[in-house]
Amino acid sequence: MNEPVVARHWLALAAPKATPAVATSTVLILGRIWNANGAEHSVGNAALMVVLATGAAAAGALATVGRAGDSLIAGTAFATSGALVLAGVAGYSDGLSLPLLLWALATVVAYTLAARTWRTDRREAAAHERHLGERRQEHAHVERVEALRAGAQIEVARESAAYATALAQAITARAALPGFDTAELTRAGLPELPAIEITKES
Repeated sequence: MNEPVVARHWLALAAPKATPAVATSTVLILGRIWNANGAEHSVGNAALMVVLATGAAAAGALATVGRAGDSLIAGTAFATSGALVLAGVAGYSDGLSLPLLLWALATVVAYTLAARTWRTDRREAAAHERHLGERRQEHAHVERVEALRAGAQIEVARESAAYATALAQAITARAALPGFDTAELTRAGLPELPAIEITKES
């Protein structure tokens, strides 16, 4: 069966591409809002963000250690650490130049990491589609072979039935001839024909 083709909306296609920029911009905006509400030059707030960012980075480092390391947890922890650093700088700084510089750097890093993920996803999707195509071709080939085999069997059965009918009619016609002797045919080397009783209606 053919699978229906679903056309995705352009927003659905563009949303994953815009996610890194939206995420870093959101962190920058929240940091500036925090700056406007008293975080500027606040040593306590800066120390809190340093502790949180360091903790998140340490958690990411621990998640990559050993055989049981989880790349998803490590990536999430490092992304959280970077977001906390950006938010802390945006909240603590009195100007926009340093927060904007960090925002641009964070956006570039986010797109670099996302590009690797997108490339892996595309590769896996292409491999999956190729595997499905091979399976479809294999099934289609099997179906064609089975259809040809069934058609050949039907044709052979039809020919066998026609041959059997013709043979039965020939035997009946020969047996009805006067002077027909099956023993003479057997002596001549022909296969013995089965005896057929002919009943005449009165």
